[in-house]
Amino acid sequence: MKRNILLLGLAAGLAGMASAAHPRNQIIVQTENPGDISRISSQYGVTVVQTIREKERNIYLVAAPNGPSKKTIAAIQTDPSVQSVSSDDEVQITEDQSGQRIPPATALDPLGPDLLSHSTTTYFGSQVRSGYIQQTGTSLIQLAQTQQQFPSGDNIVAVIDTGVDPSHPALASVLVPGYDFVHNVAGYASELADLNQSTVAILDQSTVAILDQKNYPLVLNQSTVAILDQSTVAILDGHQLPEAFGHGTMVSGLIHLVAPTASIMPLKAFQADGTADLANIVAAIYYAADHGARVINMSFSTPSRQTALQEAVAYASSKGVIMIASAGNQGREMTVFPAGYQGVIGVASTNHADRRSIFSNYDSDAIRLAAPGEALVTTYPGNNYAAVWGTSFSAALVSGASALVTDLVPLATTSYATQAFNKGPHIHQNVGGARLDLLPTLQYCQQQPYPSKVDE
Repeated sequence: MKRNILLLGLAAGLAGMASAAHPRNQIIVQTENPGDISRISSQYGVTVVQTIREKERNIYLVAAPNGPSKKTIAAIQTDPSVQSVSSDDEVQITEDQSGQRIPPATALDPLGPDLLSHSTTTYFGSQVRSGYIQQTGTSLIQLAQTQQQFPSGDNIVAVIDTGVDPSHPALASVLVPGYDFVHNVAGYASELADLNQSTVAILDQSTVAILDQKNYPLVLNQSTVAILDQSTVAILDGHQLPEAFGHGTMVSGLIHLVAPTASIMPLKAFQADGTADLANIVAAIYYAADHGARVINMSFSTPSRQTALQEAVAYASSKGVIMIASAGNQGREMTVFPAGYQGVIGVASTNHADRRSIFSNYDSDAIRLAAPGEALVTTYPGNNYAAVWGTSFSAALVSGASALVTDLVPLATTSYATQAFNKGPHIHQNVGGARLDLLPTLQYCQQQPYPSKVDE
C-alpha cells in the first residue's frame, strides 16, 4: 500500500489576520429578541443573509447592497434592541511574518530516517506510517509512557479548520459528523470537496501498486517541500493545491496521535485557500458547544478583538468546553485572538531543543502553554503523511492532551486543565506556562481528580 509523504513548512499554520485591505459588506448583529431582527432589517435597509444562532442568543449576519455605511452601523449599534455589532472580517492564512523559511536542501535533516521509511505499524486498530508514531515530538511529551499508564482519550474534540479527509485510514474510525459552514452541508466536512477530481486522484494513491520505491523532493512553494514518488512528482506541480489545503487533516492527525480513542468532529469554516468569514467561525463554535464537543481546537488567530467571537468563546466556556488556540506565527511579542480571550488556552511553539520556535509569537500574559511545533509528522489527505511547522500544530497536540485530561477528570474545566498542564517543564522565554508533558499532567489529574473552587 502506497503512502506518500509531504513535507510542509507551514510556519504560518492558519494564523489568520483580519484583512483591512478587503472591506466587508456584512456585519454580525446580536439582538435582544428573535423578532427584533425583522424591524431592524426594515428600518436600516439591511438583509439577513445568515442566521448564526437563534437558540438562547439571537445572532444574525446582515448585509446591505453596497455594504452598511458607517452611519447605518452606528445607528444599529445604538438601537436599544441590539446587544452587539461586529464586523464580519475575513480571516485568512498568512506566511510567517518573521521571514523564516525551511531550506529545501536541509528540510529533511531534523526528521530522521523514519519519515522516509515505507514501514507501517498498527496504531489503535489502524495501519499508519511508523514515522507518525516514532517521532521526536512524541518523545518530548512522553506519549508512549503515558499510554502505558492512562486512558487514551474520550469525548469529542471539535476541529474548526479547513475540514478533513474522511477516508484517511488513520482518522476514518474516530470521526463523528460535523458541519461544513462554507458549503452549508452537514456531515464529515471533507476538504477534498475543494479540489477538482483530477487532483484528488493524484493525491489518493493508496490503491496503486508500488512500482518505484524511490522518493523525490518537490518544492511546492517557498515553505513546502513534498516527498513523493516519481510519477506523482511529474504530475503535481504545486499549482493544483490551494495554500491551506490539508490543514484540517494535519491538525486532526496530531489530535488523534495524542488521543487515539477520542472522537474528532470536523467543522469546516475555512476554505482551502486559507480564508474564512468570521461569521462561519462564530457559528462553528456555537455548533461545537451545542453538539457535545468537550474540547475545541482553534488553530487560527486574528489580531483584533471582535465581540461576536468573544461572546461565542464565552458561551462555549459556560458549557464547560475546554478551548485551545494557536498563539500565531509572526515571531513577535503580541496577543492574538481567540488565544488571548479568557477561557482559552493559548499555545506557543517549541523546537526539539525545548526553545521557543523563532516563528512563534510570545506573550507571558496571554500564552498559557507551549508544545512542540516543528517537524511534526502527521496525516495528510489521500492516505499521505506530512511534516509540519507552526503554532497551529502545537495547539493540536494540546487539544489531544485535553481529551486525555477530560477522560480522566470528567468535570475538568479550562482552569483545571491549565493547572494540570503547568506540571510540565518550564522553558520560560515569555511563553507563559509550561511546555506540554503528558505524564506529569495526567499524574496530577490522577492525584487531584476533582476541580476545586480555585480551578473554576
